[in-house]
Amino acid sequence: MSVALLTYADLGARLDISREAARSLARRRGWPRSRSDDGKALVSVDFSELRYRPRPRRGRQANPIDASMAKIEAFKVEAFKAEIARLEVVAAGYRMVFERERERADSLAIELAQAAAETIAANAWATRLEDEVAVLRSDRRAGGGIAGQAALRLGHLAAAIVQADRAARR
Repeated sequence: MSVALLTYADLGARLDISREAARSLARRRGWPRSRSDDGKALVSVDFSELRYRPRPRRGRQANPIDASMAKIEAFKVEAFKAEIARLEVVAAGYRMVFERERERADSLAIELAQAAAETIAANAWATRLEDEVAVLRSDRRAGGGIAGQAALRLGHLAAAIVQADRAARR
């Protein structure tokens, strides 16, 4: 008969159980207990009589409601992931449309700037031509002596019109 005085922690280590399980086993078996000098409980154990095999640990049974809630949550997560993927595809499509429209707006802005410059140039030519026509009209005299001068001015006017037309085509 080999009797040993062990603390609950030592007993648990020998039996491969926790300290609390060793304490509970000593109570159930009614083993004599005493206190050591440092205040720890000592249990008197006869290892020749001890035939203890710890039960295999079982996992806690999951609550069926918790299990179904976990399944619902997993389903929601998958649904949200699918929705995120769908929205990313939609956003990519909108991004392509946005980029295409931005390029189109940039080209239209360039065309508008060119049209504005051409309009300013045409207005300048129109003002110059109006001034020439006004000079021709005011230069008439009663004797008809300005026919040669008028023809010269009309030639200049025609040349200016042709030049303005060529500038407008560019």
